[in-house]
Formats: sequence, C-alpha cells, structure tokens
Amino acid sequence: MTPRSRSHATVLALLTALGALTALTVRQPAHAAPGTCDSSVPYVSGEGGYAVYRIPAVVKTRPGTLLAFAEGRRGGAQDSGDIDVVLRRSADGGCTWGPLTVVAAGHGDTRGNPAPVVDPRTGDIVLLTCGNSGSATEARIMRGEVTPQQGRRVYVQRSADDGRHFTAPRDITDAVKRPDWRWYATGPGHALALTHGPHTGRLLIPANHSAAPPAGSRDTGQEAKYYGGHALYSDDMGLTWHLGFVDAVYDGVTNANETSAAQLPDGRVYLAARDQNGTAPGNRLDSHSGDGGRTLDRPYAAQPTLDAVPVVQGSVLQPDTPGAPLLFSAPSVPTARRALALWASADAGRTFAPLLTLTDRRSAYSDLVQLGPRHIGVLYETGADSPYESLEFRRVPLP
Repeated sequence: MTPRSRSHATVLALLTALGALTALTVRQPAHAAPGTCDSSVPYVSGEGGYAVYRIPAVVKTRPGTLLAFAEGRRGGAQDSGDIDVVLRRSADGGCTWGPLTVVAAGHGDTRGNPAPVVDPRTGDIVLLTCGNSGSATEARIMRGEVTPQQGRRVYVQRSADDGRHFTAPRDITDAVKRPDWRWYATGPGHALALTHGPHTGRLLIPANHSAAPPAGSRDTGQEAKYYGGHALYSDDMGLTWHLGFVDAVYDGVTNANETSAAQLPDGRVYLAARDQNGTAPGNRLDSHSGDGGRTLDRPYAAQPTLDAVPVVQGSVLQPDTPGAPLLFSAPSVPTARRALALWASADAGRTFAPLLTLTDRRSAYSDLVQLGPRHIGVLYETGADSPYESLEFRRVPLP
C-alpha cells in the first residue's frame, strides 16, 4: 500500500468511527455536569448589548478553563464601526458559560481579530488583536485613504489569572507591520505555541496584510491580489515581537488571507489560509514552515482536497493525542457558507478527507480546541437564516 493509500485508509477508519455523530444536535441543560454536554451557545446575537457576535476564538488554559473570545458588534454584522473584543469563560468543558466581559473596548472604534494563545512557560494567556478607526472600512484602508493612526494597528494583552482580567492593549504595530502595508489582520482564531523542537516556547501568530500598489500602477490597492500572508512571533513570552515569514507575491494567483496554524508531530508548522479570490483552483491555500514560522518551506499553494470549502476562514488543530490526525474545520458547500464540517489529514496536511458534518445550517467562521485526550471542541458561527445568529460550541470525540 502506498503512503497516500495508507493515509486515506486511516481517514476512512476515522469516518467509520465518527459516522454516527453526523446528526448530533442535542443541547444539554444549563447546569450540566462537567464534560457531559454535547453543545452550548455562549453567544446569541442581539443579547448582551451587541447586535451581532462574530469571529470566534477559543483556548483552554492550564487550569482547564475554556476562554471563548468573539467580536461584539454593536451596529450590525458589518466589519467596521463600534466593535469590542469580548470573552466568556467556562469551567465545565464548555457546557455552561460565565458572564460576558469586555477585553478590548472600541469606544466607538473597531477592535477585533482575536488571536489568543496560552504561553507554555508561564500559563498566561497572551492575546493579539487589531484595531482601526470606527469610520475606516477595510476598503478605505486598502485604498490608502486613512492616516496610519486611523488604519490598522496591532495590540497585545496578557492575563495572569486564567482570563479573569487582561492588561490594557499595548501597541506593537511598529515592530510587526511594514510601512507599505495597509490592511492587517491577526488570525483570527487561536494562535500557536510551539511545544517541541528547537523553537520550543515560541508564540507564533499567523496573520495577513495588504500591500500598496507599486509606483505608477493604476491599481487602487483594494484589488484582492494585494493580500498576502505573514506571521509574527515572540521568543520571550510575548514581551517583544518580530516579523516571521512574509508572503509578498502579489500576482493574483494565490491571495493569502485569514490564516490558522498547527504544529505537527515532526515539529514543522502547518499553515492553512483562505484564498481571497485568487485564480488558483479552489479557495484554500497551505504551506509548511520548518523553522518555527520564520520562513516558508514553499510559497502558498492551492490545497485541492479542500475544494468543497467556500471563501471563508477555517481553523486547523493538531491534537497531542498519539496517532490523532491533523484536523480542519470550515463550511462544506463551495458556493455558500453552510454545513460546517471537519476534515482530517493523516499525512501532515498533504491531503484531507471529510470526517464529520457538524450542522446542515448556515455557518461561517470556526475555531478548534483540544479539550482532553479524547475530545476536541469547535466554536463556530451558525444560524437558521444567517450564519451570524449565534456562536455555538460543540464537543466532538476523537476516535
């Protein structure tokens, strides 16, 4: 049997083990025992003072608390305006959630793109976010119509008490954003802490940007070909930050956008990116980094085995359970944000196969977290008429 055949045989075994879970939609009582629920709904649009909740990110802290971050959008589903980064905590594995707290307040401006990570050395939660003036849309920023202070800025915060309180946002833009970049977005979704290999302890934040057109071009900068991927990293627990790899090929073939990362058992980093209307086949791109995110092993290229995914953010997770495959979550209808699903890769991201459909309803952004040796969690946008009606949390067994 060839390596690729063995990979698909492994994934087929996973499909058999999880097939019975495809239609699982039962919700548990509000006060279920720890770890006994199937799903919960930490955010419902229209509640808590926000018109819409979007952009999920979730991590598990060292004591075992789940932190579910989101953007609380006061004015509606649009990406600009009065937006806060909000948080709810769960001490029972995602069955019930504590009160909503504001981690980064916009005060009329935009704060978002939460990318949290647990520092493996201290157990502190390090949170990267971005922000801009509430009147500055992504289109205006990409066209260069705003000042640097009105445009995208990058911030870091820290919690040393299990997510109960966070420090004030600290601006690190000058260290991680090139002068000719306009748009900038961290993640969104959980960031990555390297736990083995020569760069153990590194905090790695996958991100994307847009560049200004070259001198003399008739382009405005709003064209999708000016999107590119990059990473920022810290080797001192989030105190100082540096640019890692930069994807700067603005040819319109692969337009790397929102990105998620996972460290593979062999120590390499796998990077999965949204392709924003590039001419490459499908809507997903990927690459690997063998040096902890400082450079890419090869340029971003199309991932053909995820051609069922529409233009949307996705999440990757490498569980630390021995033998577990690399997992990917995203909607599974190429032309619509609907039917959030999981895929599995048994060959370090070379190929993926469908594993489980979580819902047939409308759905969009998602984030994955390992809950324990036998379970993962998925925090995702979903709804009956719109994918932005709520953020639901699902527990899924690992085979």
